[in-house]
Amino acid sequence: MRIVTAEQSREMDRVAIEERKIPSTDLMERAAAAVADEVMALMGDTPGRVVCFCGPGNNGGDGVACARLLLEAGFEVRCVLVGSREKMTMDTRTMEAKLAAAGGKLEPFQPDDGAFAAWCLECGAMVDAIFGTGLRRGVEGDALTAIHMMNTCDIPVVSADIPSGVETDTGRVLGAAVEAAATVTFTLPKVGHFVGKGGLHTGKLVVADIGIPADLVNGADCPVCSVGEGEARFPRRPLDAHKGDFGKCYILGGSVGYSGAPVLAAQAAVRSGAGLVTVGVPAPVWPVAAAKLEEAMPYPLPAGKEGQLSLEAGEAVHGHLDGCGVCLIGPGLGRGNGVSAVVRQLLREIHVPVVLDADGINALERHIDVLDERKGLHTILTPHDGEFARLGGDLSGGDRLGEARRFAMEHGCCLVLKGHGTITAFPDGTAYVNTTGNPGMAKGGSGDVLSGIILSLLGQGMPARQAVPLAVWLHGAAGDLCAAEIGEYGMTPSDLVAALPRVIRMHME
Repeated sequence: MRIVTAEQSREMDRVAIEERKIPSTDLMERAAAAVADEVMALMGDTPGRVVCFCGPGNNGGDGVACARLLLEAGFEVRCVLVGSREKMTMDTRTMEAKLAAAGGKLEPFQPDDGAFAAWCLECGAMVDAIFGTGLRRGVEGDALTAIHMMNTCDIPVVSADIPSGVETDTGRVLGAAVEAAATVTFTLPKVGHFVGKGGLHTGKLVVADIGIPADLVNGADCPVCSVGEGEARFPRRPLDAHKGDFGKCYILGGSVGYSGAPVLAAQAAVRSGAGLVTVGVPAPVWPVAAAKLEEAMPYPLPAGKEGQLSLEAGEAVHGHLDGCGVCLIGPGLGRGNGVSAVVRQLLREIHVPVVLDADGINALERHIDVLDERKGLHTILTPHDGEFARLGGDLSGGDRLGEARRFAMEHGCCLVLKGHGTITAFPDGTAYVNTTGNPGMAKGGSGDVLSGIILSLLGQGMPARQAVPLAVWLHGAAGDLCAAEIGEYGMTPSDLVAALPRVIRMHME
């Protein structure tokens, strides 16, 4: 599913209106109808009381038109203007006239009006149409008060296009933002529906066709996408296939105290379809790995007194890497100086695609030049926010998507920035925002499962452009299946591994 910026959305509207001669009020009427439909679906068959908070811009015009449609459908509606009447657009004024003709009124928002507040408390739904996609500054004044009112009334809110207070292109909350039960967006979803805090404010996302010509929509250059339910597909296997056809994968990980990490990664790789999985672990960890891994092939590597890899391990790794098409480095390795040195040396010497997770990423702290030396090779990094910061990533501005894309382009790597709405960014600036997953996955070991899935899909021959976003989607979908079956509290990374075959089966081509 393609995702657009605010500017792209405005440009499609402009071309449709100015060049294709589609009346702007026609687009507004269709947008309003989509919002009204969602309000009615939310409230059920019996018309009730609804309040529409409308700004003076065209997003407010959508809200005013929605108020009229609800009024005509038998709802008791109050429509309030949050902002200056002098700033009302011509289209919004047109919708105000049509509302008046239907027996309604656009009244000024009076935040100190106790009677109005009491009336709102009896509503079955609220409509948020204050700002839309054009907001660039912090929310203040009456708009801030209106947003607080919507958020504190315990009444479901339907937002038009994007929750007011959310910055469209970053998902940042600009002071305060509406906590919508549902958001009806127009033509295509926006970045802010998925990333940053915006993804937490959107609620159920409905994408409505408002009549923008299909060629304009399909022709939009969208560097940001998501993997949709219908787009997640796994190829069927040839009847004459053998294990060598589905990838020879290598995992380097583990240390005393962190023996489970490489095990989970290996189990995830096997469960997501890898043909052969070899696991190199420090010698003290090998008995644990050997006892837990039946399908993958663990073997011991030289280790120091702390139970981590010794400097001699690098040479031993090369002997087992022969014939492997992809390598995962990092799960549970530890952060000793010797370990980090081994990782950096291997990165300089390995010319197959490498997935770096956990301590494989930490080994690059203050050594980002090692990553830069691998430009032209497939290197996939899977940091959480803390690991990303150690690499030099800066999320202080709140623009996770922009910073992930910048890093991937600057360093010629694929970056999987984990978190709510995990972002997968590629060196050419394209990116995917994930839409699966839940808080039950916030447990130690979940990241190891993800790295194993990425390794597996790459090893099976999928191009990185397909494999990495699909792996992130699959990881989250397995988590959603577990949450539905056993709940978020009790689910474990091992449950994610067990759920992988069922999710894949449901999405076979």
